[in-house]
Amino acid sequence: MNTTPPTEAQDRPARLTVGVVGAGRVGPALAASLQLAGHRPVAVSGVSDASVRRAATLLPDVPIVSPSEVLERADLVLLTVPDDALAGLVAGLAETGAVRPGQLLVHTSGRFGTAVLDPATRAGALPLALHPAMTFTGTRVDVQRLAGCSFGVTAPEPLRMAAEALVIEMGGEPEWIEEGARPLYHAALAIGANHLVTLVAQAMELLREAGVGAPDRMLGPLLGAALDNALRSGDAALTGPVARGDAGTVAAHVSELRKHAPQSVEGYLAMARTTADRALAHGLLKPELAEDLLGVLANIGGGAASGGRDGQKSGRPEGRPEGRPEGRPENRPDSAPGDRPDSQSGDHPDDPLGDHPEEGDR
Repeated sequence: MNTTPPTEAQDRPARLTVGVVGAGRVGPALAASLQLAGHRPVAVSGVSDASVRRAATLLPDVPIVSPSEVLERADLVLLTVPDDALAGLVAGLAETGAVRPGQLLVHTSGRFGTAVLDPATRAGALPLALHPAMTFTGTRVDVQRLAGCSFGVTAPEPLRMAAEALVIEMGGEPEWIEEGARPLYHAALAIGANHLVTLVAQAMELLREAGVGAPDRMLGPLLGAALDNALRSGDAALTGPVARGDAGTVAAHVSELRKHAPQSVEGYLAMARTTADRALAHGLLKPELAEDLLGVLANIGGGAASGGRDGQKSGRPEGRPEGRPEGRPENRPDSAPGDRPDSQSGDHPDDPLGDHPEEGDR
């Protein structure tokens, strides 16, 4: 049993043995990256055929065993299961006595800090939360993408150096996240990355409907420039009809979406309202144009006749005072996608990019 304090891991002549519980997209990639740093993967758990194939590709010759056997064999255990399965897995492992004192137990959930590992910590485990801010494919390219990838790191203060050292060994950049800030941190990443995939896929579908033969080629330069500008300038990079206050154009957009892609309307309205609020707050959208624009969006959302320019009926909601609008119109649709609970095997992650309902990003 290895009981050397993890803060001295970088000084040990013998490297850590590594195990993976949950061979989704993340676990095998992290283990393969640690292998490049000199550590030795010794065990992985996986149930589905896709998980077994993934483990065989990224961790060849590493035996596939039960989760409890993974803990028996490894000094460092990666718990790479869906968020909703993590607490139950940890409790079960602790109750069965699988956790060994001095064992490094690492989970990769963005939502949780180390408190979710408390049952294992009470059994003597050393808890770390290392969340890679990256989307995973389940292939060898993931190992390369870890170079320069930021990791959201949470750990008890005595283990902070060990956590950061592991991230650096995988080629990543540690970013310290306080325990209480983990849900907000994860929500920010979901807005930026998961929702981006949805928006891009939706835009490509609409371009195909409009007759564009290669929507990916059309969107590539535009989205690349928009992302670069947004990262450099934030809200100052906003362009388009909402930021300009072109209420008539926005109304025309919604009319076309209702005809050709009605499932896209609510998402368009929600993003348009949010964009208008931010453009107005940052002085990009003129208050006199915002009045008609927000009125159009409010009436469209309620199914009323759209208003705005181009000779259309004014879209100002009844009772709205003249001048700069205060806050958001009421009755804006808000959506918060939930995570689907997975099987107790811990082997079926929740990444929206998965090509199988049981496969994903953990």
